Amino acid sequence: MKTRMEIVNNLTVNLSTDTRELRALACRRLGLREKDVRTFVVLRRSIDARRSPVKYVYTVGLSQSVETVPCYAPPVAAPLDLPPVVVGFGPAGMLCALSLAESGLKPIVLERGDDVDTRTAKVRAFWDGGKLDTRCNVQFGEGGAGAFSDGKLNTGTGDKEMQRYVLETFVRYGAPEDILIDAKPHVGTDKLKDVVKGIRNRILALGGEVHLGEQVEDILPIEGGVRLVTAKGTYDTRHAVLAIGHSARDTYRTLFARGYAMEGKPFSVGVRVEHLQADITRALYGADWQNPLLPPADYRLVSHTPYGGVYTFCMCPGGYVVASSSEEGTVVTNGMSYYARDGANANAAVLVGVTPDMVGEGLFAGAELQAEMERTAYRLGGGDYRAPVQLLGDFVHGRASTAFGRVEPTYRPGVSFARLDEHLPFDIAPAMRAAFADFGKKIRGYDAEDAVLTGFETRSSAPLRVLRGEDMRAVSNPYVYPCGEGCGYAGGIMSAATDGLKVAAKIAAGN
Repeated sequence: MKTRMEIVNNLTVNLSTDTRELRALACRRLGLREKDVRTFVVLRRSIDARRSPVKYVYTVGLSQSVETVPCYAPPVAAPLDLPPVVVGFGPAGMLCALSLAESGLKPIVLERGDDVDTRTAKVRAFWDGGKLDTRCNVQFGEGGAGAFSDGKLNTGTGDKEMQRYVLETFVRYGAPEDILIDAKPHVGTDKLKDVVKGIRNRILALGGEVHLGEQVEDILPIEGGVRLVTAKGTYDTRHAVLAIGHSARDTYRTLFARGYAMEGKPFSVGVRVEHLQADITRALYGADWQNPLLPPADYRLVSHTPYGGVYTFCMCPGGYVVASSSEEGTVVTNGMSYYARDGANANAAVLVGVTPDMVGEGLFAGAELQAEMERTAYRLGGGDYRAPVQLLGDFVHGRASTAFGRVEPTYRPGVSFARLDEHLPFDIAPAMRAAFADFGKKIRGYDAEDAVLTGFETRSSAPLRVLRGEDMRAVSNPYVYPCGEGCGYAGGIMSAATDGLKVAAKIAAGN
């Protein structure tokens, strides 16, 4: 982050410390007079729960001149003879299309699923036992799979100014301002819907088009560009952005049939685990666990077992395990939280990595493994989209579950007991058994006998990568830009969004 600000790290303070007190403390740390400081900004806030009492740890910036936090700005671009077309309106597609629109390029968006309100109604009907819409569900539709998640915007490493642009964009359209400073930013499924609509409306206001319920069925080469074919028409362009999402198996096969270079890539599979949120919060915050100034506790765990690495992913405090199928006759799980994170349970994916050499020959071997696990889960659940579940203690000891303990599963439309441990491929079950024992040492009670495991988690990432060069163009076609998680270049909302921005920047620069 390029700035003339003086940066002060590791300001450890009580939970009740306000901005005025924080500013005074930072000035003392730098030996500055408060009256000389014209800019004071909180850059980051995290929680230190290693000892009691729990503290906040801040990073702040101070300057004796007026400054702002550096943030990416989409460049002004020269007009194009044909508008760019963005396929998919998840995090990568949304931010790519928004950036293109703000550059003056008036993109056309094609998204197979419906608008986020219609989509939400269809998803809730499915959760209540209704019919699965294979075109519009948790995986497909305006907002992408990220619209039904905890809305975690973990930044990690990468372009800080682009990350800031994503966060500020989300805040502009309804996300809480705390995401600008929290080490683990969280929006919530309920607020994400407003953000998605705000971005769509901004693209429209800038002259772009957003076509919902219009799936790209083919991609054809034409002179000096490509033609995107839908059931409603065709779109010719010299800049086709493929932000298709990790569940677009039909589009992968279309690309393969058209000769696009792709490769298998590592992905992960596993289960969802649910604990009582109160147990997790108590274990991590200790005596302060009921302090109203603290959010519900979350975690991220890794275990290196003799059978391979195991890690948690997409942890949802006070959240719900949700039915996320996109194909008939399959059960897929995911996790989500609302902004309040006030549900009784905590849940997280517990995953084990799968590499291309493990799944056998063939480009689609990884996708087929995912699909086979999803069909197995459907069968184990009873064949009506109920999910198979097993208590953690029974999973570890290799026995059938017969009754729930303190933890009631949140998955809808319902669950059925099954031996998950007998239906996980490779050495995933023994790896998880070893990991649960290890996790129990790191978080007291994590290995509780009555924690609930729901199967299976298979869509954490794409099993394929559509190959592109450093110019972000597909190696097989210079008019196509593979983008985001679905094409193998991201691993979550934030990384997908910033990848979309990078693709948009290349297009705006005339590349």
